[in-house]
Amino acid sequence: MTKHSQQSVSPDNDRGVQPGIFDPRDVPVWQEATDNVHRQIAVPWDRLSVPALQQRFAEPPNWEQELRREQYPQEHSPRDAAVLIGLQPWQPPEVTAPTSGLRVVLTQRTQHLRSHGGQIAFPGGKIDDDDHDAVAAALREAHEEVGVPSDGVEVLGQLPLYITGTGYHVTPVVAVLPPALQFDPNPFEVDEVFTVPLDFLMDPQHHRMHQWQPAHNHRREWFSMPYYDLQAGRERYIWGVTAGILRNLYRFLAA
Repeated sequence: MTKHSQQSVSPDNDRGVQPGIFDPRDVPVWQEATDNVHRQIAVPWDRLSVPALQQRFAEPPNWEQELRREQYPQEHSPRDAAVLIGLQPWQPPEVTAPTSGLRVVLTQRTQHLRSHGGQIAFPGGKIDDDDHDAVAAALREAHEEVGVPSDGVEVLGQLPLYITGTGYHVTPVVAVLPPALQFDPNPFEVDEVFTVPLDFLMDPQHHRMHQWQPAHNHRREWFSMPYYDLQAGRERYIWGVTAGILRNLYRFLAA
């Protein structure tokens, strides 16, 4: 496979948002809801190992998805999609505290894309007619977007559908990726590939709630999970659908 040059977000727009589109970071934290979230307990690190995750998906507990109370001004025709929650084993050179050693693979989408340009997302997209199922679609999209190979990936299982306000019915597919995998981002769709520690994302102390109501029949609520990327030297602002799916993963693992 030909290697693509990895592009970076333009320095005059390092917040990763399209010109003319509202910046979610300008929407204040919904403090009451966030305080309630912060009272929740982080997923213990020993539940975040590969064997523990294998066991959790093999014998799933009774759990409930995150409750959402959003209003949208119009109905959208349902469209099936799938994303890959790729977990990559990683061992830091010096470990000073217990860690699962797993990191979640995310992408920074290119600015020009019509859908969620400049935002942080999982690899994924629409389920095509040729895809056998959601797993096949998630793996195909991950291969096309960031070069995840079809072999060497261990699919652990799926989370329930996440329905977006724009009508997508998204199936999150959770999988363990090869530890030495070198990503190969498609420059048309992906500016950057980066990873975030799973234990950081599974700690509600890092989750914040926001509420925005631009019209009487339109109210949006979303989570954000800002992460400061030391390697990149800047913040990765995880929010919206990506953060909502991660909240469902948190609820599944914390149950």
